[in-house]
Amino acid sequence: MNIVTDRLKRLRAFMQREGIDAFITPSTDPHCGEYIPERWKSRRWISGFTGSAGTSVVTHTQAALWTDSRYFIQATEQLEGSGYCLMKEKMEGTPSVCQWLGSVLAKGSVVGIDGWVNTVEEVNAMERELAEYGLTLRADTDPYSELWTDRPAVPDSKLFIQRLEFAGESTQSKLARIRRQIGSHALLTTFLEDIAWTLNLRADDILYTPFFVSYLIITPDTATLYVNKEKLTAEVESYLRDEGVGIRPYECIADDLAALTLTVEIQPNKTNYATYQSIPQVIEKDSPIPHMLMFKNPTEIAGYRRAMEKDGIAMVKWMKWTLENVPKGGQTELSLAAKLEGFRREQPLCMGISFESIMGYAHHGAIVHYDPTPETDIPVKPEGLLLIDSGGQYLDGTTDITRTLPLGPLTHQMRRDYTLVLKGWINLGRAVFPRGTNGTQLDTLARMDMWRYGINYLHGTGHGVGQFMSVHENIDLHQFRMQWRPTPLLPGMIITVEPGIYIEGSHGVRHEDTMLVVNANFAGPDGKAVEPTAQPYDGPVAEGTTFGPYYTFEHLTVCPVITSPIIADMLTDEERNWFNRYQHTVYERLAPHLDDEHRAWLHDVTRAI
Repeated sequence: MNIVTDRLKRLRAFMQREGIDAFITPSTDPHCGEYIPERWKSRRWISGFTGSAGTSVVTHTQAALWTDSRYFIQATEQLEGSGYCLMKEKMEGTPSVCQWLGSVLAKGSVVGIDGWVNTVEEVNAMERELAEYGLTLRADTDPYSELWTDRPAVPDSKLFIQRLEFAGESTQSKLARIRRQIGSHALLTTFLEDIAWTLNLRADDILYTPFFVSYLIITPDTATLYVNKEKLTAEVESYLRDEGVGIRPYECIADDLAALTLTVEIQPNKTNYATYQSIPQVIEKDSPIPHMLMFKNPTEIAGYRRAMEKDGIAMVKWMKWTLENVPKGGQTELSLAAKLEGFRREQPLCMGISFESIMGYAHHGAIVHYDPTPETDIPVKPEGLLLIDSGGQYLDGTTDITRTLPLGPLTHQMRRDYTLVLKGWINLGRAVFPRGTNGTQLDTLARMDMWRYGINYLHGTGHGVGQFMSVHENIDLHQFRMQWRPTPLLPGMIITVEPGIYIEGSHGVRHEDTMLVVNANFAGPDGKAVEPTAQPYDGPVAEGTTFGPYYTFEHLTVCPVITSPIIADMLTDEERNWFNRYQHTVYERLAPHLDDEHRAWLHDVTRAI
């Protein structure tokens, strides 16, 4: 019997005993994050699907898994023979979870979820939608505490301080700013990103992401961190006392919330339903913290620039090594990923990688979020394309970069796709736009040339990146995406640009940089240029412009793009000139830090086209 079918059998027995007709397992934990500790990877355990996003739904006779376009190919392979049916999200004809349950369950049936791993917003929406089909939702069931017998424990890595030389603002200052926003209320923060930023603390509870499992309650007079005692060093305990932060056991959060006499603010899409139910007086509203951490201070921006430069050095060494060694034979996707990680770890202040490297050779490059494993690892040959999406964690910044390497002979289609993606990357990456513009309005710039060829991609084109935090930061706020995201792009925000083309069974192409929103460098009314800094400019608009100020992007990433696959005639003069300036800047920034051999190689690959 397949291990997944055995687990489904045990889950169904549990459901039968508990009077549940269907059970929904999301990909989240009590802290509503994208990247989660092993303990809460229940959806992976019950389905066998290892992608980061997906929802398992199991009835007594059927099982289905919903995931997005990044994982269609991967999920098809991993669900084969498991008893699961793949539901392709946002594709025509695919029902929602509740629509599907309404079609397969009888009226009066009970749908179970674990309130600790579903948000308030999700539970409220599910209750309303299921009620339309005569179905009832129960949010008090966790079958995996019983069925998953070797379930990992709550992680217990030690907390450490993100020093002021990297953070740029003290915890006391951040707490004071938060208190001005919440007034006489209390604020419950369950989102680990927000807690790490507020307290200037980091840990290793989540692979590649330096967060720690905890809750934080901020009142007008106090701040209390709910965290397991074994995670605290004497230094961190002393630091928290000095910053005015108390400490309580992690498991006391629900009881302490129940005893609070203050009205508590919670953000419904970032708070689990179980803690919400414990609060006597509650207000649902957006937390002020994500909007604060979205804008990077000068210290953080300087750190990003240093981190990206170090990362560029590692990438140059790896690119040169790969292009020279793949023709010799013996390399695989995993060996190349390990080599790149080694080059990154040579750099000062490197704490590891920021996510599992997406090293997709040939047809694996068409799997948008492909992570090579010993089972899927394949030899890399001196032909075709290699897509590498990777990043590093440095104390002074988090990096996220994608390059596509030509390893040998390419087809015309590969070169065309490489060039189309490059055009999208250039045109969005050099955009100039007035205040009030959001990422959805700019997203078209990355896709318009592909659309002329009848090609599209379904993932977002850009996301926030943390400062020694999550590689996907504030993913529900500022983004480049076809779906509506109203948050305007303003100076001080960090965002990636990463268009791609994916041809199943053949190849994938993606180019990605991390960028900083800055003021556009126009000549002002006095004839002097407005400096392209990341600080908002509220002075007079430049002469000859209207309805400003205007903004643009500084490319923080400094890494060359290999030019040999480019079909130069497909580029406009403006695109070509911008690209040549970009390549020249990469050389100017990195060359002083390289030995003669690598400097000569970089000089050759950054020649103007």
